Amino acid sequence: MNTELINILVVDDDPKLGDLLVRYLGEQHLQAKVVQDGIQMDAILVQETFDLIILDIMLPGEDGLSIARRLRSHSSVPIIILSAKGEDIEKIIGLEVGADDYLAKPFNPRELLARIRAVLRRPAAETIKADPTDETNIHTFGPFKLNLTNHSLLKGSQLVELTSGEFELLEIFVNNSNHVLSRDKLIDQIKGYERSPFDRSIDVRVTRLRKKLGHNGYIQTIRGTGYLFIPEPEQAPSK
Repeated sequence: MNTELINILVVDDDPKLGDLLVRYLGEQHLQAKVVQDGIQMDAILVQETFDLIILDIMLPGEDGLSIARRLRSHSSVPIIILSAKGEDIEKIIGLEVGADDYLAKPFNPRELLARIRAVLRRPAAETIKADPTDETNIHTFGPFKLNLTNHSLLKGSQLVELTSGEFELLEIFVNNSNHVLSRDKLIDQIKGYERSPFDRSIDVRVTRLRKKLGHNGYIQTIRGTGYLFIPEPEQAPSK
């Protein structure tokens, strides 16, 4: 067996969809396994490590949002949520509990593949081995060091766990420090992101990122416009 294959776990109780995804992802050189609920997921995670989890919301027993919240409490494994519920509120809740992306059913398998590849561009924080001697592409702000080479964020010597979406958003902010970015501009720059009317998911990601940075004023809201990243907020002119 090719040990280099990406290993994906699908948690969905629809056997037809599970079989379809296993076949399709296999054709794309991605290895997928399917379980039908949270209990089966917990059992297989004890035995195997996965690079990404595709998680349905409507599951027997524990629902997908609860599972995503539980997974995120101890792991940064990338999560893509699937659901027949296409409402914005479900998407927002999914991102709030720590999912990296959200895709409503029915969907084109090619779109799912594109989202998988976009999410997997960023390794999970728990797999990162940050090299403190590597000064290439390191951006420092406050006590933080953002390393664009190994995709890590350090606060002092402590690794800050970020989802792939949070890391990508922070990278955009750091590369555009002291410049106001509109929500539309942020959406345009995020890879594999699908624009939707009245999209609030950027605001959700900003909220989660602020919490991980400690609410120190690095990301400021510019009312009616967007967001401004200030590397040294204590040096910013008072409003």
